[in-house]
Order: sequence, then C-alpha cells, then structure tokens
Amino acid sequence: MAGCSVVVTDPLLWWVGEGGLSYTIDTVRLTIEPRNAVQTGTAVRLRCQVSVSHSNIPNLIHSFQLTRDDVPIYTNNTTEDTVEYKINPARAADSGNYECRVSVKNKAKASNSQKLDVKGLQTPTLHLTTSSPYENEEFKATCSAPEEKGPLIFQFYQSFRTGSPEVIKQLSQGGNSSTATLRLSHIGNCILYCDYEIRLVSGNQKSNSSKKVELIVKGESIESLHITPIINILPSNNLSEGDIIEVVCRVVNPPSNTEVFLTKDKVILKQVRAAALSHKFTVREDDSGELVCKAEWGSVQKETSQRITVRSLFSKPQLTVEPTDIVEGDPFNLTCSVSILDSSKINNETLQYSIFKDNTEVANTATYVTVAQLSASGNYTCNATMAVDSQSALMLSYSPFPVPVSEPVLSVVGGTLFLGKPFQLSCYSQRGTLPINYTLNQPNKPNDIKVVSKRGEKAIFNLTSITQISDIKNILCHAKNKPVSKPHLTTEPRMEDISEGYNMTLVCSVQRGSFPINFTWYSQEKGFLDSKTSRKLKESHSISNVKGDHAGGYFCECTNPAAEPKQSAPIIIGVKMAGWKKGLIAVFCLLFVMAIILFLFYKKRLPKLKKRRTGTLSV
Repeated sequence: MAGCSVVVTDPLLWWVGEGGLSYTIDTVRLTIEPRNAVQTGTAVRLRCQVSVSHSNIPNLIHSFQLTRDDVPIYTNNTTEDTVEYKINPARAADSGNYECRVSVKNKAKASNSQKLDVKGLQTPTLHLTTSSPYENEEFKATCSAPEEKGPLIFQFYQSFRTGSPEVIKQLSQGGNSSTATLRLSHIGNCILYCDYEIRLVSGNQKSNSSKKVELIVKGESIESLHITPIINILPSNNLSEGDIIEVVCRVVNPPSNTEVFLTKDKVILKQVRAAALSHKFTVREDDSGELVCKAEWGSVQKETSQRITVRSLFSKPQLTVEPTDIVEGDPFNLTCSVSILDSSKINNETLQYSIFKDNTEVANTATYVTVAQLSASGNYTCNATMAVDSQSALMLSYSPFPVPVSEPVLSVVGGTLFLGKPFQLSCYSQRGTLPINYTLNQPNKPNDIKVVSKRGEKAIFNLTSITQISDIKNILCHAKNKPVSKPHLTTEPRMEDISEGYNMTLVCSVQRGSFPINFTWYSQEKGFLDSKTSRKLKESHSISNVKGDHAGGYFCECTNPAAEPKQSAPIIIGVKMAGWKKGLIAVFCLLFVMAIILFLFYKKRLPKLKKRRTGTLSV
C-alpha cells in the first residue's frame, strides 16, 4: 500500500503521516560588507544566509537572531533563506563580535563569529554660555558628539599658557552630549576644551579633543555686582485692615537677564525679568511681616526687606451665653461681640454679625435667643464681618451643652479602592462633643482606635488590603465621646490637718475626658453629698464648720456624654478635736491629778493628826 501524508496549512504545525518529513540545517553563514574593519561613518551591511535540506517541506520558517557580543540586536522570522541588517552610518559603538543564529522548528545552528571594527570617533564640539565669566560665577559648558552612539564619558579640561591641562569635570552620560556647571577662580585668560571616551567590550576608545575655547575670567568678584534692589512701600509701612498698598522693587542699571522677585514668608507674590516690578494689594491683619525684594542674576542674589504693620480694626469676635448654667426648658441668649480698635475707620454700624448652629445660619444679628432643649444642642459659631472687607470674617466655636455623637460615616479615602493594595478609610461623625473616640473593627484583627480633638477632623485608618470587594462590608466603625479617666479625690487642707470648726474642701479631678463632665461627691456613711456639671477637669465641694461626725470615708464619681461613670479610690478622713476642747481637757486632767495628790496627802497625814488628838485628850 502506498504511503500517505497530510500537511497542515499553518507552517508551524505539522502532522507527519506514514511517509514522514525530515530536515537538517546544513550551514549558517555570516558576512560583513564591505569589510570587517571600516572607518567611522561607513555604511555597513551584515548578511546572514542559511542552507536547509528537507523532504520537500513547503513554507519552511527560518528564525534568524543576530547578536553583538552575545546581546541580541535583531530578529526575523521568514521563509527566505537570507536576511540583511544595515548599520548606516557605522560608529565606534557598533564595534564588536557578531554572530547569526538560525532556528528551524526544534533545531538551531549558529554561524562563525565575525568581528566588526569601526575605527575613529567624531571630534566633539564645546559650547559655553559665556566667554567672559566673572570670578567664581557659575556657567554652563556643553560637550557633544551628536553622531556617536552608546554611553559616553565626557571630560572637561582647563589649561593655561604654561603648565599641563587639568581635568576640571568628568561626567558619565547615556547620550551623546553632556552639560557641566563650571566655576573658575583663576583670574585672566585660560583655555577650555573637552573630549570623551567610549567603553567597548574590546577596550576603551578615546576621541580627539574639541576645538579649544579661550576665556577671559574677569577679576571683579561676582558677589560684588551692584544688583542690590531698592524697595518702596506706598503710602506707608503702618497700615490698617482694608488699606491698599503698592510695593515697588527696582534695581539700578542691572545686567541683562536680571530677575526681580517680591516675596513674603517664602511665598512669591510677583516676579519679573526686568529692572523693576510693582505690586498692589489690599492688606489684612495677617499680612503684617517682612516684605522681601530680591534681585537674581545667574547664581548671584541680593535682597532688601521692609516690615509692614497692619492694625486690626476690631478684635476677634467673642461668643457668650447667658445664663451660664443652662437648664432644659429655660431660654438662653447667645451674644456675638467685638471691641472696636480703630473708631476713625469703623463703628458698630459698619459691622455685620451672623450666628451659626452646626454651620447653618440661625441669626444675622449680634444676639440669638432660643430655648434649651435637645434640638438646640449643637456647635455654635459667630462671624463679625467688616463691610469694606468681607474676607476678614472671624469665627469662635461654642457648645453650650453636650452634643451626642451622631452615627459615623465610613468611606474610602480618595474614593477608589484597588483589590490587593493598601488603602485608607475615614470615619466621621457630623455632630458630637469633642474629643471623640473612633474604633475600627475588622474580622480577626485587633481594634484600631483614633481620637479626634479638632472640629471637622476625620479619623483616618490605614489598612493593608482586601481580596474581594465584599470584605469591605465586614469592616465597621463606631464613634463615642471620650470617657473620663479615673478621678482622683484630695482634700484642702491636707487630711492630717483637718480639725473641728474649720472648713474642708473635697477636690475631685480627672486627667482627660469629653466636656461637659459631671462631678458627684459621696460619703460612705451619709451617701450623696453634692453634684456639679463643669467644662473643667477639676471641681470641688466644700464643707464648712467641720465636726467630729464628718470623719469617715469619702469618694467621688465622674461621668460625661460617653456615659461611662468612673469612681475614685475612697479616702478616710479623721477630724482632729477643736483647740478649746483640748485645752479644757488639759485643765480637767490637771485638776484631777491635783485632787488625787491632795487626797493621798490627807490620807497619809490623817492617822498622825488623830494620834496627836488622842494624846491630848488623855492628859
């Protein structure tokens, strides 16, 4: 039976039948034209030819790979048996050992190595930004060889009429040019030139030197250039809020390309490339300070400054509440007030007041009256605005009574979350008395706690990553007021100095906690003593005319909107007896002792008296 075979149309996929298909790579030949050693700039052509014997295989693919010093530089897959690679023009960087490798299916063969030697390097050119620099003035020198390839090492030289050249700068660049910043300190004539070096596998090659450029270094030091600017402030340096001033900076006869800057607190207000500048603006209170006029030419800088003082027209607004002890259901007044500091330019009629609750305006007058109830709780602020300058508004926050923490909102910082990458979450409650404790709960991880003490500030949590978007639903944030720390109870005077008839003060204090704080004092024998609510970390309860029955144990308890009451350690107070009682007891004791002595004396003398009396009677 005759053999048969099937050929797949894709040349890379073959199914071999009973007859079979076979091939072998006979030769791979690499040639360099016109020759292996050429001068720089010559057009070079590398020709790689393969010879393959096969059993009539159609569309056989040859995979060519050309390398220089074992680094691939060219590949091509083709049915042709010859490829060409052109180097036009050839440069020194193209020198090296070339090899052609051809693969056919699962067989490969390489040519003999051919060495290309490109002789000669382009002479570099040197360009200077100035030919007559000042002593120690910085200027730029650029050395370039635009027709060369490869990493070049540039060197800059300085020479004089006598002596050997000196390398003053060496730079390694990946391109074919390099710019150096130079500074010459030798006054007079000197010569600058440059060259470069290229590193090849076969060894380094060095170029010829560039054309020599003669410089004249001026003897006057650059630092002595007269470019110090003059600054004028009109109408005056002493100003009031709302005044318009003009600041003029100028340099007398500056060199070309001089830049003039006006700055304040390291912020550039204006800049020009000219001899002078003028800048007008309306001043505010925070504009007080130094205005600096700076002139810059090359690396030389000179500056002059003047100080302006801006007076406030009115003080920072104050927000007060009456009464200070607010009871639910009672009316209270909020008053926004300022002190007029310059009555010649402003009065109460030119001021506009606004009072806000949680950033929402509730009154456009200086006084706001409302009733103390839960809906009135919030953060109150006030603005005092001068009609001539609406941007000078000032705020002062005030919370007359505790604000419960609202439900926090958890969001991704930046709005975008990428799976598998670290991200940040922000947790924020719109309302609540500060400080606020935010707690982030994650499955199988310890809780992360952040304390926020500034109005409008958010708690930011750093998280590593999540693998699926549903994991974000398992992350929760809780917010609550910061609980008070454990209170500490002390006395005034000291416990060992408490005596009957005097006054005693029980002082209860905490280290931290959200305001307001409720302080309560207790006697272990009598129970409740007193309770006070305060926006301080310390309060006291006084006991007048202390008596003996005031001795015993005392403690205090503190709580705040966090609703976590804390109790102090008890203290034991002993009350000393009053001084007059001590004196009375001493007198009584003295009389008692004297009575005993008299009793003993008479008891001892009585038998003798009786005996003497008996003797008298017997006579």
